Amino acid sequence: MLASSSIAVLLLFGSVAIGSSAAILAWRNRPEPGASPLVWLLIGQSWWSTCIIFGLSAGDPAGVVRWTKAGWVGVMIVPVAWILFALEYTGRDQYITRRNVALLAVVPALTVVFAVTTPYHDALYIQQAGVAPDGTAVVEQGGLWYAVAAGYTYLLGVLGILPILGLLSSGATAFRGQSAALLVGILTPWTTNILYNLGVLSPVGIDPTPVAFAVSGVAYLGAIDRFRMFGANPAPTWRAKEFLFDHIHEGAIVVDGHDTIVEINRTGADILGIDADRALGASASSLLPLDDRLETDGGRDFLTIGTEATSQSYDVTATELTDRHGETLGHVLTLHNVTQYLQQQQRLRVLNRVLRHNIRTEANIIQGYAERTTGATAETITQRTMRIVEISEKGRDAIELFEDAVSDRDTVSLAALVDRSLDDAAEAFPGVAFEAEPPDADVVVPDALSVVVNNLIENAAAHNDGEQRRVRVGAAVDDGDARVWVADNGPGIDDYELNVLNAGTETALQHGSGLGLWLVKWGTELLGGSVSFEPNEPTGTVVTATIPLERVDRRSYAPRRR
Repeated sequence: MLASSSIAVLLLFGSVAIGSSAAILAWRNRPEPGASPLVWLLIGQSWWSTCIIFGLSAGDPAGVVRWTKAGWVGVMIVPVAWILFALEYTGRDQYITRRNVALLAVVPALTVVFAVTTPYHDALYIQQAGVAPDGTAVVEQGGLWYAVAAGYTYLLGVLGILPILGLLSSGATAFRGQSAALLVGILTPWTTNILYNLGVLSPVGIDPTPVAFAVSGVAYLGAIDRFRMFGANPAPTWRAKEFLFDHIHEGAIVVDGHDTIVEINRTGADILGIDADRALGASASSLLPLDDRLETDGGRDFLTIGTEATSQSYDVTATELTDRHGETLGHVLTLHNVTQYLQQQQRLRVLNRVLRHNIRTEANIIQGYAERTTGATAETITQRTMRIVEISEKGRDAIELFEDAVSDRDTVSLAALVDRSLDDAAEAFPGVAFEAEPPDADVVVPDALSVVVNNLIENAAAHNDGEQRRVRVGAAVDDGDARVWVADNGPGIDDYELNVLNAGTETALQHGSGLGLWLVKWGTELLGGSVSFEPNEPTGTVVTATIPLERVDRRSYAPRRR
């Protein structure tokens, strides 16, 4: 028995030394998330072990009892420090308020008071129960409050373990290693203490839990040093997810499968004019009646909120949430403010009408007066008038391009699009020989691509002044992209025009001759693609427009009526 007591003392000294080393490392890493609570946890463990060492070294039973009482300070520091560490380490430090810390300290404070005042009550008694063969006093502890303190300790231990368990599935190796080491550090002494309280472990009346702190100390040292616990910390992850959900400009509403709002961010609450807390648990249909308040603009549905003078319109997108079996759990409704977009669309429609009707009407009147005269002046007036009409048509094409690329969901086969553009060009330019190279694989492309192709063919045909004007049009599909190229045998596109196009803007001193190439550039960019220009030997230019074949999958959401 004497030998076992000596071994216990050596192990306790080891646990104090390892725990102190880990505490020093944690102290040096302040104010990293979790460093300060971990220091207190290790201090509590070391103090508990130290009190047992002094108790084993005491020469009288009264001294053993006295040091056992003092050890309760360390016993109750450990669970509180552990839960605070787990919250801060995983980024949930918003729960660490003075009020919450004070509430957590109520049971530990009462436990220490009951331990010190044990002669005056039986709530938590600490008394000598006999003497071991080696002369060491055996201390017995119990009482109703002893069970309360033990249950409270285990409860905080489990609550602290839960957020750390989530890191075991993290994609970061460092976080998995840290969490595994922390779980070993906390579970080893906790398991030992449970077995001791169940009577499974009771060597010479000594609680072996502090001895297990040697293992936990090594685990904490490994988490700090080997897995860089304070160099690669997961705390920002949780806060970032919370921040992004609450602070994104779009409104976000999480609805379960029974039409119940289970989460809503600040922007969403402000949009609907409700209190976020009161919205939780409410019916989504009552607060967001999509079927009653959706308005249609250009084939798309928008939710309009507010009076006519101050109304705001929102594009509602629903994203399905599924479990690991693919079953629907609910939806995330995203409300994106499109008020300015709709106002711009309205302006474009007005401008489109002006370009389509008003300018053409005025040009026809001018041309009518020009026909009443003869000579070079009349011819010049007629040519310039037609030029104005042409520019207005290009402007109208630009407006329709913007509308189609943003709003239109129409698609067409690539082969049919090329054939249609060639037919129109052959009718408009009968003196040009057109050649077609059909695509090697036919795919579906946005119909807005036709604006790009039409202007490429028109530019190649209209600015070709050769004796035998030829325009070759081809298409291909490779690597998830659709390519359309137009080659001509004319003089080629002037470098000046290309420089203006590459600059992306026009100035008073540097501007292009028309809108055709701008439509090609804008169209491919709106469709997520690009356009390139290469010389065509011996003369002419090869212009290639490339767009990706990605399609947008917009899921529909219909809230259930109760």
